[in-house]
Amino acid sequence: MNLSDSRTAGQPVRRVSAMEAVLAHLRGAIERGDYAIGDKLPSEAELCRTLEVSRPVLREALRALQTMGLTVSRTGKGTFVVASAVEDPTFGDYSASDLLEVRRHVEIPVAGYAARRRTPENLDHLAHLLDRMERETDTTAWVAMDTLFHLAVAEAAQNPVFRRVIEEIRDALARQSAFLNELGGRREQSNREHRAIVEALIDGSENDAVEAMAHHLDRVETTLTDIVRPARTDTPTEGGPEA
Repeated sequence: MNLSDSRTAGQPVRRVSAMEAVLAHLRGAIERGDYAIGDKLPSEAELCRTLEVSRPVLREALRALQTMGLTVSRTGKGTFVVASAVEDPTFGDYSASDLLEVRRHVEIPVAGYAARRRTPENLDHLAHLLDRMERETDTTAWVAMDTLFHLAVAEAAQNPVFRRVIEEIRDALARQSAFLNELGGRREQSNREHRAIVEALIDGSENDAVEAMAHHLDRVETTLTDIVRPARTDTPTEGGPEA
C-alpha cells in the first residue's frame, strides 16, 4: 500500500501529504473498529513497511492521532487505542474547545484595545513580522512566528495582563497552529487574516480590528471542525479536510 502524496479528488486546491494519508488510513481503521479500544497498533517498523512510508512521516501521523485523542503512546510499550471517535483535540494542557473559548473572550477585545493604543513601534514590529510570515515556507518557523504575532497584538493593547494570558497559552497556540497547518492547509489563509488585523490596527479602527480577529478565530474553529468531522471517503487518499 503506497500512501505517497496525492491530490484531493475533484478538489485540486492543495496536496494531501503522505502524513495526512497515513493519518486518514489509521484513523479510518480505528473508527471502523479494525483497531478496537485497548488494542495496540502495529509497531512503527511494521506500519512503515505496510504503508510504504518513512518513519518520520509515520511518527507525525501517530502524534496527530494522539492529539485527536484516539491513541496514547506508552514508553517502551507502543501506541494504544483509547477512543473510537474524535471528540475534542488536545493541545498541550488545553482542549481545543477550552482554548478557543478563552481566545474569543481575550483576543477579540484585545484587538480592539490594540487599535486604540498601538504605538508606531508596535505597528513596525507587526508589519515586519507579517512580512516574514508571508515569505516563510517552513511550517515550523511559520508556527513560531504565528505565536509571536498574537503576542505582539497583545503587547499593542498596552496591558501587561493581556500579554501574560497569551504567554500562558503560547505552547497550546503553537501546537494548535501546527496541527491546523499540517492537516488544514491554513497558512496562506492565516496570512490573509493576519494582514486584515494589522491593517485595522494601522487604521486605528477598533471595530475593524475586532471584526478581523473574530473572523480569524471563526476560521480556526471551522478548520478544526473540518478536521475533527471530515466528509466520509472510501479511501484514505481520496479527499480530505478543506482549508
